[in-house]
Amino acid sequence: MTGRRRTRSTPLPALRPVRAAALAAAALCASLTAACGVIPGATGGSGDDPVKVMTWAPQDTDATNKPGMPAMARAYAKWVNSHGGVNGRRLQVLTCNDHNDGVGAAKCARRAAAENVVAVVGSYSQFGDSYLAPLEGAGIPYIGGYGVTNDEFTGAMSYPVNGGQPALLAGLGKALAAECGHVVLVRPDSIAGDELPAMLDSGLEAGGHRDAGDQLAAEDATEYGGQAEQALRYASKDVTRKGCVVPALGDRTDTFMDSFRRARANFPDVRTATVLGSVDQTVINATGGATGPYEGAYITGWYPVVSDPRWDPMKKVINEEAFGDNRIDPADAGVQTTWIAYTVLRAVLERIGDGEVSADTVRRTLNDGLRVSTGGLTPTLHWPYEGRLAAVGFPRLVNADVTLQVVRDGKLVAARKGIGGAGGIADMTSTLEHADVP
Repeated sequence: MTGRRRTRSTPLPALRPVRAAALAAAALCASLTAACGVIPGATGGSGDDPVKVMTWAPQDTDATNKPGMPAMARAYAKWVNSHGGVNGRRLQVLTCNDHNDGVGAAKCARRAAAENVVAVVGSYSQFGDSYLAPLEGAGIPYIGGYGVTNDEFTGAMSYPVNGGQPALLAGLGKALAAECGHVVLVRPDSIAGDELPAMLDSGLEAGGHRDAGDQLAAEDATEYGGQAEQALRYASKDVTRKGCVVPALGDRTDTFMDSFRRARANFPDVRTATVLGSVDQTVINATGGATGPYEGAYITGWYPVVSDPRWDPMKKVINEEAFGDNRIDPADAGVQTTWIAYTVLRAVLERIGDGEVSADTVRRTLNDGLRVSTGGLTPTLHWPYEGRLAAVGFPRLVNADVTLQVVRDGKLVAARKGIGGAGGIADMTSTLEHADVP
């Protein structure tokens, strides 16, 4: 398509000096408890001290914003504390704005280390290269990142709860393979964006389809008229099959679709498709609902649709502790990921029981075979040292399930067909095993 594809390697944890050093330090601390042991009160996990964690996400930026994630974290803490805490321990949530840049992400990580948090939980940042090294140097586990970069699936101290963009795009590609002629991906011209084409192509190839066209776009543009026309021109090349346009621009997807709506009148009809995180029910409503550009679109997500009763406990917490807080949308994939990440944290604290809570004990509990039930929102979660996808650079990716959803009559509902069969859920592990990861 357009632009120049940048490539970057995705080394395994053992090949990263910082990660190797962090693991060596952790092992040394385990064997020299007297020298490296936790000072009571230092990590907020002993006696009457609260368990201190951090949640970060970009807010008030010109690109992607996820204010619902730190807001959900605070609501969860309020709810836990109002019900006696976890094993009698109160939960203290610190929040940080990474401002959607690498400097901000590094500052958040350094603050987490300075504040002696026991974990970073349910967070979003596109800058894994900036925040993972400071966290690993301090031995702080990263539980339930959004999965926006491949780094989250390589870090030895990262504990993802979903399959991130790799699983979503692989699932979308597999669903579109039988439906589409030419497929074009419209994605950010960024490091995170560079990782997306291979994932979509892995799903397309699994369905016997050619690779998608790769259309670059500025992440913070205020209009996308030129990109929309280029995408439509590529997607409509084959006059015998309806083409598909896949915008994956995060919060700017809505801006792209505004330009796309105006441009599409001059081209043959095409299907649109995308991933949750770029589109949710609020966006669908704002763009015209049943008469808007998303009608009939396939959208892949990590979790069941928000109307599923498995989300009722989360909704109850939101109603009790954050009623009227419009930052927290229960249909938002970031809010849902934060809920699941804190479910994991709670399971860790319950396993630790009356023992010392520190970054070290949280990490060791996660590494010692802990299996976490999320009430059916995900498969049972656990984190072996290397999962099945280690060979393609994702050793920490342990949940590649995706749900296939469709916009029908302006509502995002379970597709009940395609990649997920009757249950609308599919495991993308085998598809991603064949991905040509940059």
